[in-house]
Amino acid sequence: MIKSELVEKLAAENPHLFHRDVENIVNAILNEIGDALARGDRVELRGFGAFSVKNRPARQGRNPRTGEQVAVDEKYVPQFKAGKEIRERLNGK
Repeated sequence: MIKSELVEKLAAENPHLFHRDVENIVNAILNEIGDALARGDRVELRGFGAFSVKNRPARQGRNPRTGEQVAVDEKYVPQFKAGKEIRERLNGK
């Protein structure tokens, strides 16, 4: 499901809300999650999961085409851990 499909589904389930309001709500939630991760915070949505930021230190990599050593800079990557409720729904419990 992509963001526009999510907005469409939520708007259909909530006919008392305007489509643009639903879109603004979805955008606000996703922007706030992104802003929190950019600050290095952890975002936990009970029953759904937790978003966090993981540090990958600098290392020596290898160009697979030439085999040459390449320096890979330190970087931060987003990480998601599914909550218990989601895991149970996926496994049919």
